[in-house]
Amino acid sequence: MQICIQNLTCKNIIGILPTERETLQRVIINAKITYPYDGENFIDYAALCNFIENDLREEKYFLLEEAIQSLIQKIKILHPKIQKITLKISKPDILPNAMASVKLKVKFKKN
Repeated sequence: MQICIQNLTCKNIIGILPTERETLQRVIINAKITYPYDGENFIDYAALCNFIENDLREEKYFLLEEAIQSLIQKIKILHPKIQKITLKISKPDILPNAMASVKLKVKFKKN
């Protein structure tokens, strides 16, 4: 089974520039998570969205790369049966003519 989160949008402190450390900026999160569904084992997508939003708000990451690696590790701990995660974090407002993003795909060994 695969759960997909598309365009989860929130405002956070994220970045290395002085203005990014002081001003909330919009980020967009997209995720695809593959896991074994057996009728009882499921991932609550609303809870997952809340977890991601809260983590980004509390951690105030400096780099998107740090945020994405940390989030993947934390999501895997919450849901150890996950087989694969693809996570993308975008900063749509940082550049005037482009959307900056970081994407990481991790395939886990079977538990």
